Amino acid sequence: MSEIITVGLDLAKNVFQVHGADGTGRAVLRKKLRRAQVLEFFGQLPPCVVAMEACGGSHFWGREIGKLGHDIRLIPPAYVKPFVKRQKNDAADAEAICEAAVRPTMRFVPVKSEETQGAAMIFRVRELLIRQRTQAINALRGHLTEIGQIVPQGAANASKLIAIVEDADNALPIDAIPTLQVLVSALAHLRAEIAKLDAEISRRAKENDVARRLM
Repeated sequence: MSEIITVGLDLAKNVFQVHGADGTGRAVLRKKLRRAQVLEFFGQLPPCVVAMEACGGSHFWGREIGKLGHDIRLIPPAYVKPFVKRQKNDAADAEAICEAAVRPTMRFVPVKSEETQGAAMIFRVRELLIRQRTQAINALRGHLTEIGQIVPQGAANASKLIAIVEDADNALPIDAIPTLQVLVSALAHLRAEIAKLDAEISRRAKENDVARRLM
């Protein structure tokens, strides 16, 4: 078998597809790997370019395969798509990744470190909780509107919604109060969790030299 210079690796949950090409771009290897076989396979392969689409799991695999001496290249999926030559499947995707990786004008995504991924995760979780808080506020406002309690839109008015539910003399339907209290409790929980994340973000910023200079 000719020397493998470039490998396109199509990632999946369980079964990965490998496409290997020599220095001329000719396919010399097409192989499926189960998840547990991936590192063993690349550990036995001489150092080469290993390309993957940049996705959620690609940074993990990029780090692990890179430790084995390979040159890792992560490619945005939109840049791989034009190289798919036939019906889209795992084998075709791996071949397209392999071909895209050797294009001289191709742009690659840097492999993120564990620290970078961990730091970014807190912001994504915070965004999720903010969306959930907005949904809870809108639900509470909508239900109160149905029973004649009108409160202006906006997160700043959430306290007014909560005050209506918690008011002992609110004249709300008795059967509605337990349900509305569930939303109030959910809002309180979300507020507390968002505050924890904000405190953690602030703590990390104070420990970061660049962030401290910008503060």
